[in-house]
Amino acid sequence: MDSDTSFPGGVLGLSADQLDETLPTPLYHQIYLVLRERIRSGEIAAGETLPGEQELARALKVSRITVKRALNELAGDRLVSRHRGRGTIVAGGATIPMVRSSFDNLIDSLKIMGLETEVELLEARDIPAEPFIADHLAIKPGDPVQYAVRLRKLRGEPFSHLVSWVPADIAARYSREELASTPLLTLLQRADAEMVEAEQWIGAASAEPQIAAALQVNTGSPLLKIERVTRAARGRPVQFIRGHYRPDRFQYHFITQKRQRPVRTRG
Repeated sequence: MDSDTSFPGGVLGLSADQLDETLPTPLYHQIYLVLRERIRSGEIAAGETLPGEQELARALKVSRITVKRALNELAGDRLVSRHRGRGTIVAGGATIPMVRSSFDNLIDSLKIMGLETEVELLEARDIPAEPFIADHLAIKPGDPVQYAVRLRKLRGEPFSHLVSWVPADIAARYSREELASTPLLTLLQRADAEMVEAEQWIGAASAEPQIAAALQVNTGSPLLKIERVTRAARGRPVQFIRGHYRPDRFQYHFITQKRQRPVRTRG
């Protein structure tokens, strides 16, 4: 039985313009992806009843069978539950928490993130620095660095895969056990290498198989890629980090302002 639930902006704000029949992705899966994103972001709240199959089919100009397959996929992922006579209801806990960081005060934002999220240490070992890493850490190629791979989670859901390189003399001041349980920025602070400056680059990347498995996404999925050099007092680089983030679970926020020109006065 179709629901007559009315949503702001029409039927969930959906329209046929959001679908593309020329893509290799089937229409039912395109509908699934659109609805999944709105459920995970909280735009469609837990407990809400979705419009019925016929109503969605009319809004999207597709067959009812196509809509049914999309809703069944959502149910298979436990994002919704389907009930005869009651319709399709968004499941509790379907919303995925979003981690937000800020450019406005990057150092404080990184520290807060380290305290509010969990980390799983996947690997840690000493290796010789390759030229690219050595250049960013202002050391010689071949000098020893600690190579560490960590997976950061929020409420048990992975959102970032992090690979870090720290000069060996600094890494020697904390243990592997501490690395597995304590934010790295805290360890650097204890090692007299507190970060006072950060320089970073942001881009896009496709998920490689190993990273995709860790982040629970498909190989080739789009990820946010961040590379960052952190420096201590006197400008010494103390860490180079390369992070891959799930864009549906991580967001950067910043505000820019036009710099005001000083007003000149005549003396």
